[in-house]
Amino acid sequence: MITETAKKRTRILTFWKKYSLEAVEEAYGISKRTLYRWQRALKKEQGKLEALNSGNRTPKTKRTRIWDALVLEELRRLRYDHPNLGKEKLYPLLLSFCAKHRLNTPSIRTIGRIIKDLGGLRIVPLRITGTGRITPLTKAKNIRKPKGLIARYPGHVVALDTFEEHINGTRRYVITFIDLYTRFGFAFATSSHASKAASDFFALCQSVFPFPFTFVLTDNGSEFKKHFSVAVLDLHLTHYHTRPKTPKQNAHSERFNRTVQEEFANYHRHDLWMDIESFNRKLFAWLFWYNSERVHFAFGNKLSPLQFMLSLDPSTLPAECQTGWPHTTY
Repeated sequence: MITETAKKRTRILTFWKKYSLEAVEEAYGISKRTLYRWQRALKKEQGKLEALNSGNRTPKTKRTRIWDALVLEELRRLRYDHPNLGKEKLYPLLLSFCAKHRLNTPSIRTIGRIIKDLGGLRIVPLRITGTGRITPLTKAKNIRKPKGLIARYPGHVVALDTFEEHINGTRRYVITFIDLYTRFGFAFATSSHASKAASDFFALCQSVFPFPFTFVLTDNGSEFKKHFSVAVLDLHLTHYHTRPKTPKQNAHSERFNRTVQEEFANYHRHDLWMDIESFNRKLFAWLFWYNSERVHFAFGNKLSPLQFMLSLDPSTLPAECQTGWPHTTY
């Protein structure tokens, strides 16, 4: 990258060649030694103007923080006894220690800088593997939703979510399912927020939706861990997670949640509170109407999800896997 400084130095060198050294010194105040240094740098880089960019101005010898060894040792001890304790929490402890030993106390910001100078003073938690090795304890990383993920056919991407209702001091949960391509939706109310409930609901969705799944998209809720993750892995499906605090990455589910709330759940809150089975029976009847008769904006307000499925060209649907079809028992 050619900076403005390099451009200015190029103009000065051009002025020097056109006129004289005395003219350059009078017009720009540049010495002869500096001009020749710029000329050598430009020649060394074969005329590339990047050679005239300003170099690194960092001093070779920097100032260092000098604190009493007792303060540093106490800071090391505190971080060892209380791993990852922040500088704001360390300050009162260090303040009492320094007052007791009549030492200057570093400020909160200075404590943070001292910790950085000492290498971070971090203690990595460890775990013992199944083979007896001691390795750092790392948090399992979720597979994030890739950019540009678009559903190409029925079952390509299915999304699940949960919304919560508070009714007279009790909590009720409605787990929702939607296929991003056909907009086919399903839902189920439960009093449990456990992953087992989400796993059972996912199995129910497989029996209701007529196409196999490829990708499963959820948020990072606890109901989509443990039993739910095992169910997805058993089917050899890819489980994508949205990024934290980014509900727009699961926008289809969020919009379906709103539809279920505004068009059904808000009018059956008593059943949801007192009789979940009755609520689910009515919900299934409403979902049947939702999928078979209610037109959708995604289809120009002309087709329902089931009508859209029936209008699909069979040649565009995913082909059934035929691996091992010649091997029969007859």
